[in-house]
Order: sequence, then structure tokens, then C-alpha cells
Amino acid sequence: MADPVLAVIGEALIDLVHEAGSDPTPRPGGSPLNVAIGLARLDQPTAFLGRFSDDDYGVLLRAHAAEAGVDLSHAIHAGEPSTVAHVHLDANGAAQYEFAVSGTADFAWTDHELTIPNSVRVVHFGSLTSWLPPGDDVVDRRMRTLHDSGGVVISYDPNVRPHLQTDAARARDQIENSLRRAHVVKASDEDVRYLYGDEPVEEVARRWQENGPSLVVITRGADGPLALVNGTSVARPSFPIELVDTVGAGDAFTSGLLDALVRRDFTTPERLTSLAGDALTAVLDEGSLVAAITCSRAGANPPTRSELLSAQTHL
Repeated sequence: MADPVLAVIGEALIDLVHEAGSDPTPRPGGSPLNVAIGLARLDQPTAFLGRFSDDDYGVLLRAHAAEAGVDLSHAIHAGEPSTVAHVHLDANGAAQYEFAVSGTADFAWTDHELTIPNSVRVVHFGSLTSWLPPGDDVVDRRMRTLHDSGGVVISYDPNVRPHLQTDAARARDQIENSLRRAHVVKASDEDVRYLYGDEPVEEVARRWQENGPSLVVITRGADGPLALVNGTSVARPSFPIELVDTVGAGDAFTSGLLDALVRRDFTTPERLTSLAGDALTAVLDEGSLVAAITCSRAGANPPTRSELLSAQTHL
């Protein structure tokens, strides 16, 4: 296995998917794990830095990541139980989540456990692991040190979960702190609405960028992504699909976005500041296409490199 170029920090959990008329179906999930698998399927050497339980669900999650080609050599064997998310799909395939997180493996990081391979050029973090104690402080310290070193591009997705972040003001403070550690920030318009109410998405993205990130992308479902780069906003359309469900759609976008950045050599903070024009358009479109393919099939099932190339030839 090649030395990893990307590393993803965060949770690996089980989605128990509830659909009308059937028993819950367990599926591997967790936003960061989904991103890592999406990157590996796109042929990016990717390490997943997570804490896998040694229970049956944890064994399933490890096997799922390994099958996709994710490097697990820096993942932790943990004694705590696996995290479970209950996913409820409505008649249109949209997903709502409820989590059981107390005392589970994903969030018990210690400082000595969280090590990043020297070969890594891009680090992605976020989601529950970045704002749930006790490990959120460990992740924050590591990201702050990494950001201060200046040699690695850091990507962040808050992946807001109102069921767990019931105090929107506190959630806003946590997320605004984390985005200061990042060069790339991706969030959804649903995240922004929960955190900032009726404030226009573009104004929020602009203010976030003023706190340090070079690239801020807000995904807007069928309306396509909106990006802020160097104070300039760029909107791109989405790709038409036959929607099956939205599970893992945002994570698929992130993996497509990061893959596109790495393939165009935007792997240093300095280089990222020059992202513009056709390169920016291509990066956003590839993220959207990866998300569209994922939404056209059940669950968090992102495309392989060959599937993405095939879809591009038929546009």
C-alpha cells in the first residue's frame, strides 16, 4: 500500500437505517469514514485516523474500510462500544439522524493516540469528533499545531447535528473556533440555517473566510454548491439524478472535492490561495458529480474512479 497522501480524522459508526415496512438495516457510516472511503475509491492513498471498537460492529467497520483500500495502520483498537446512528428516511429519500454516543469508542481520543503520517499533505477533520467531548479538545490541539506548522492543507466539515447540538449558540462558537484551523471548509446550507437562522448563506460563508480559510464551500442540495475564494463567490449547478436517498451525499462531495484538489496539486496552503477560474469550476463540479452518483443509489456508497470517469464521459 502506498504511503498516504490524505488523512481523515473522525468517527466510524453504524447507521441503523429505518424504512417503512422493514426492520432496521445496519450499514457502515460516519461522515469521516465515508470521506475516507470515498477518497480511497477514487484511488487516493488515504489513512483513516479513528478509534474502532473491538465489538462486532467495530469489526464490520474495519472490514468495510479495508475493503475500500483505506490505510488503517494508524487507527486505534478501542475497548469502548461502537457508536450507533438511527437513520430515518422519509418518502422522498431524505435522511434524519439520531445518535447514541455516550461512552462510545469514537470520542475517547487521548493526545498520544492521534498521530498523523509524515507523508500526508492533506488532513480532513470535523463532524461529531470535532465537537463531542472528551476527545474534541485533543483533536483541536492537534489541528491547531498542524495549522501553525503551515505545511499541510487542512479541510473541515462541521456536519452539524441538532439532535446532539441542541444549543445553537454554543455549536456556533465551537464551529467558528474549528474553522480557524482550516484552509478548506465545506458545510451544507442546512448547517448554516441551524447555526445562523435566516442570515444569507453567502454572508455567512464570507464571514467564515475572513477567519482564515482560503476556500469555503456551501452545498445547497439541488441548487448546487456556492464557493467563496479570495472574497469572490462562485455558484455551480448540481447534476440531475434519479434520487434514491441522500445518505452520505455531503461526505461524497467532500471526497470528490479533496480528490480534485490533490489531483491538481493544491496540496499546500500557499498553492491553495491561487485556486480560481477553470480549476475552481472543475473542483466544484467533480465534488458535485461524486455526490450525485452517491445519491442515485442506496446508502453511503460513493463511486470508484472508473465510475466517476464513466459518468464524466456521459455528461
